[in-house]
Amino acid sequence: MKVLLLLGLVAFASADNTRFEGEKVFRLKPVLDEHVTLIKDLANSIEVDFWRPENAELVTIDIDVDIHVPAMYLDIVSTILHQNDMEHEVLIEDLQSAIEGQIDNGPSPRTHSYTKYNNFHKVQSWINYMVSSNSDLISKQTIGNSYEGRPMTLLKLGKKSSSVKPAIFMDCGIHAREWISPAFCQWFVKEALSTYGSDSQMTSLLNEMDVYVLPVLNVDGYDYTHKSNRMWRKTRSRRSGTSCIGADPNRNFDAGWCTVGASSNPCSDTYCGSRPESEIEAKNVADFIRRNKSDIKAYITVHSYSQLLLFPYAYTFELAATHSELMKVAEGASAALRSLYGTRYTSGPAAATIYPAAGGSDDWAYDLGVKYSYTFELRDTGRYGFLLPESQIKPTCEETMLAVKYIAAYVQKNLY
Repeated sequence: MKVLLLLGLVAFASADNTRFEGEKVFRLKPVLDEHVTLIKDLANSIEVDFWRPENAELVTIDIDVDIHVPAMYLDIVSTILHQNDMEHEVLIEDLQSAIEGQIDNGPSPRTHSYTKYNNFHKVQSWINYMVSSNSDLISKQTIGNSYEGRPMTLLKLGKKSSSVKPAIFMDCGIHAREWISPAFCQWFVKEALSTYGSDSQMTSLLNEMDVYVLPVLNVDGYDYTHKSNRMWRKTRSRRSGTSCIGADPNRNFDAGWCTVGASSNPCSDTYCGSRPESEIEAKNVADFIRRNKSDIKAYITVHSYSQLLLFPYAYTFELAATHSELMKVAEGASAALRSLYGTRYTSGPAAATIYPAAGGSDDWAYDLGVKYSYTFELRDTGRYGFLLPESQIKPTCEETMLAVKYIAAYVQKNLY
């Protein structure tokens, strides 16, 4: 095939490139089967970083495909796209410039800021500060350490009670490069604590329920994106038999594990791991939820990007047993979110709304018995992708807060 002959002329790039000068993000618009085949051949032949969908196997006709292309392949990719009359546009002209442009006003301050992307060290210091200064409403526990030994610190928000209260579990930062996600978890904690006593809904929620917040799930990967490679997605685990590092923690849960939308190739960004919960970070979360499953009534996991509010299932096209209720709540939450800045979200079961993918934490939690299980894909729809500017942290978090509060209020009224 012509694409393979062209690509055979180019040497493979295997080293981790932490600078991205001249690299571009394209949006491809496949409308023919030949276009889909072309994109898959491209992915098999050169290093292409899929932003949306998350790997080549998920590409179908009539969905937008966002790919990050290294500079050395740009001429070839452009030639192939034009030769095959595939509609496309450039979303990001220079990835390194976009990375630097994400930070709004020069270098980040030394201290934690809710409108900046805080590194792992700042997040840990913030956790300690919040707990020590709000001990009547918040406590922390370590649910385990990461592969590289970093603590996975879980916050528990709620008025102290002598009896066990029903709870909501929310995690952020399962994919390392989705920086707006941990920013939201930090914002949520700030808002919950600062509005308790004045906001009647938040006061009622924390009086009657507990909210568990894991500000960063993939702590090793998140740290790596701040120090070494901004575009890293997976964990940082190592395994014998391959030099490739990490697995996708959101393909590593025991929900249709590795059957669809995931890869068994350790070098893939959607590598499902060697077995369910092979990644200690996924296992630590699963163990905690299993231990507390009688109390946990809702599970919320926060990702970016695409402006979606998804619910089970992702590993099958079959509808969840409680589909109509899940949809009703998702549409109400999306309407609440839209009311602030007009940001439009699409709601629905993940497989049918975007694409099928197995091993996700939301499907796993739902199958465990957590009835209200939701995945947020935050701003935007691709203009900046994973590199949402810091100027958008505040509005993104403000509007998402409305949706999460909507879900929480519904769960509080519909305990089971």
